[in-house]
Amino acid sequence: MIRFAYQVLDVDKAKILNDKNFEPSLIDPQAGVRLVVPALEQVGILRQSAPAEAGKFYWMAFSNSGRRVKRGDRIIIQIGRFRADGLIVE
Repeated sequence: MIRFAYQVLDVDKAKILNDKNFEPSLIDPQAGVRLVVPALEQVGILRQSAPAEAGKFYWMAFSNSGRRVKRGDRIIIQIGRFRADGLIVE
């Protein structure tokens, strides 16, 4: 699993991040994979979907089966129109 965490600074810009209508993707061009947020039978989707509040931290977890995405890889997070390029996996 890869955890993507973020802090909301602007509620209007952050609305799309918690919108259940958009499926988040973690893209690793180097590994040639696109990871998704899994839905577990007992737990549900591994993503927070409460309305964003300024100053709060939120997270989502991406399934990394086969450990294709590695520490140090540069990745892209895409959720609807939102796209964050060049993030580094720690």
